[in-house]
Order: sequence, then C-alpha cells, then structure tokens
Amino acid sequence: MSAAIDPQARSGRSVPSRRLSRLWHIGRATTDLAAGVGVRGMLELARSRRSGEVARIQLSPEATRRFTDRLARMRGAVMKMGQLMSMDGTDMFTPEAAEIMAELRDRSEPMPMSQLTRLLEQEWGRDWNKAFRRFEFKPVAAASIGQVHRAETKDGRRLALKIQFPGVRESIDSDIDNLGFFARNLGMVPKGMDIGPLLEEARVQLHQEADYKAEAASLMRYRALVGDDGDFFVPAVHEDLSTDRILAMDFADGVSIDHLAESSYSREERDRAASLLVRLMLRELFDFGLAQTDPNFGNYLYDAQTGRIVLLDFGAALPVPGEIAEQYLALGRAAIAHDEQGLREASMGLGYMAPDADAATVKALIEMIRLSSEVLEPGIYDFGTSDLFERLYVKGRDMYMEEAFNHLPEPITMFLQRKFAGMFMLCRRLRARVDLRGMLDPYL
Repeated sequence: MSAAIDPQARSGRSVPSRRLSRLWHIGRATTDLAAGVGVRGMLELARSRRSGEVARIQLSPEATRRFTDRLARMRGAVMKMGQLMSMDGTDMFTPEAAEIMAELRDRSEPMPMSQLTRLLEQEWGRDWNKAFRRFEFKPVAAASIGQVHRAETKDGRRLALKIQFPGVRESIDSDIDNLGFFARNLGMVPKGMDIGPLLEEARVQLHQEADYKAEAASLMRYRALVGDDGDFFVPAVHEDLSTDRILAMDFADGVSIDHLAESSYSREERDRAASLLVRLMLRELFDFGLAQTDPNFGNYLYDAQTGRIVLLDFGAALPVPGEIAEQYLALGRAAIAHDEQGLREASMGLGYMAPDADAATVKALIEMIRLSSEVLEPGIYDFGTSDLFERLYVKGRDMYMEEAFNHLPEPITMFLQRKFAGMFMLCRRLRARVDLRGMLDPYL
C-alpha cells in the first residue's frame, strides 16, 4: 500500500464492550454533566420549571468536553443519544457549550490501528491490500457505529469505506438495557409511561444499523427511488468489497450541511438546501414509503462545486406504512382547517394520544399540535426569525412535568418525529426561508 500508517491512527482506544464497563462509563458521563451544571445550575433549572421561563444550562468548556469525550469513547447507542442531544443544543445549552456539543456529530475516537488491521484481514483476507492503489489509514470521519476511510482501488474506483467498530454490535443490547435503567430510575420519563416498546424498537433499529448488508440494500433501494434527480447524489454500493462489517461505496466530496450557516455561504444557498431537504422528507413519507430517520446533520453533505446534496448513512432507513402516511395527511388537513375533531382523530390514529385520554390531556396535546402547525401557514416560513422552538420547548416541558406524555405512539412515528424535528432544526440552524405549505399542498 502506498499510504503510510498515520501516527494518529495508532492512538485510538478500543470500545468498552462489557455491560458493567459501559454502565460505568454512562454513570461517569452523567456525573460529568451534573458536576458541570453544578448546584447553582440545578437550582436555576428547578426555578425555571416553576416560572415557565427557558433556562439555559451553564456548562464550562472543560465540563462539556469531558462529557462529549466520554460519549465519543463509548461509541454505539450511547454516543448516538449524545448526537441527538447535540442536534440543537441552543435551546438548553449556552452557545459556547452548544458549539462544543455539536462536535459530537462529527467525531468519535478512531479504533486502534491494531484493531483496524485485524478487522480488515478478517473481512478481506491477509492480502487485502493488493486490491488497492491507495488506502488512507487515518479516517476521514468517525461516528457512533463505525469510521470512514478513503481508498482507491487498483482499477481506479474512488471509495468511501465505512468500517464498523469492533464490539459495537455486541454492546447494543447492554447499552439499551443501561439506558433503560437510567431512564426508569433517574426520573427521565413521566411516571406511568412504559418505555419498553420504544427501547425494544431502538434495540432493533440499532442492530439494523450495525448490519451493513442491510444498509447496503437500503442504500441501493433509496438510490433507485431518487433516480436521476440532479439535486441529490446517492452513492453507489460496491458489493465486491462490502461485507457484514464493511460498506464500500462511492466517495463524494462535500461539507456537512450545517456548515452552510457560515458567512461564506449565501442566503440563497441556505434557502435552497433547506427547501430541497424538506421536499425530500415529504417524498420519503408520501412517495417513497421509505424514510431515512437519522437526522444527524453529518448525513447530508453539500457539494459547493455542483450544488448537489450528498445523502449518506441509510442504516436507519425504515419503511413507512401507507396507513401511517395517510394519518399524517389527515393531521395536516385538520391542522390547516383548524379542525379540532380531525386533529384528535388523526392524533389517535398516529398514537399520539390514547383513546381514553382525559379532556385536559387531549386539550393540551391538541394545543401543542396547533402550535407546531404554525409552519404550515400559507407562504414562506422564516425559520431564522421564528421563536417557535422556544415556545414548543416551554409547552412540551410543562406537559412533561404534568405527566401528559404517558402514552407511547407507534415506534415508527417516534422515529419519523425525530426526522421531522431534525429537518426543522436544520432549517433553524441555516436561518432558512421555506415554503413548506406550498410543498405539502399537492399531497393534500
């Protein structure tokens, strides 16, 4: 191989894989976060709950880095939870802490060089290097499940090789069990809520994300659905080099989509990129019947040379049943028509509220849906000037404290809700103007 072994590639630490070890690391991460907030911060959060104000968590850079470093070392399900926390930390964290938390979306510790070479030999055989003209040992990206390397084959193919961390697949069950333990015993969920079905669905999805053959199949299906749409690029899978723990695909240039928030990009670029991804989200729901439900901003790259958006990471791609899509359309129609009975029926159809929910809970949930539907007003919605997320946060927090969220919807709607929230967070991050109503009208 022409690439030398990079010293940084040697410095990674192995993934903690035993349940007790990972439980200890989760406990340390929780302790780091609590210590970073401090007694004064905890009192401020309690005061804000009573007053209805939005309190921001005051974390020092040192405390935030300790917390993110712990999650980055663990990888797996725990790191994915941290990535979701970092999606839009501006509502809860100070800008400085939110900026550091955002780094968690783009990194985890690389695996040690010894693990990497051993894994490559296990998957491709001892002479694996003979297939490559160049192989970059230093990963270009590392996330919760694996890390990505650039390579060029002897026949000239430029590849991105997604290589799974050893031990991550085996640690999923213990991570979910540990997270369930903390959720149930540290007051992280409302009393009376059975989070078992959601944890089980998360377990199934994480095992799916760790199955690179399943991801390759989803990637090929999604690529076919996007077809010749020139606004997007979906990498092709190279099956001859793909295995259970290695996914070989086209390499694509670009920067993480949230970089468009920087001053070097124009407002037109931000508006266009956000609008394209919102339109794609609607196509997933109503045309494709297949949604990529992981909203991590790093899953979308912007290629400034071509103006295309590169779509990555299909481990979390899930089928969308037709009846679920129809219920979302019914919810949209009811929200636009201010039809309270229609909102209630569609919400029950999606599992947002139980059929026997009391009148106060129904009223509060309908009010929150109405608040959310502000983005469906006719014309362009300016996410950059909107305070909708702050209002939703206050409303949702109050409902949580009143234990209104004690009924879990169908798991697929939970993952779709994560996708919707991620897209709207991106629109907010880019301060984009989007005509969501105009995109939705043809489906209604």
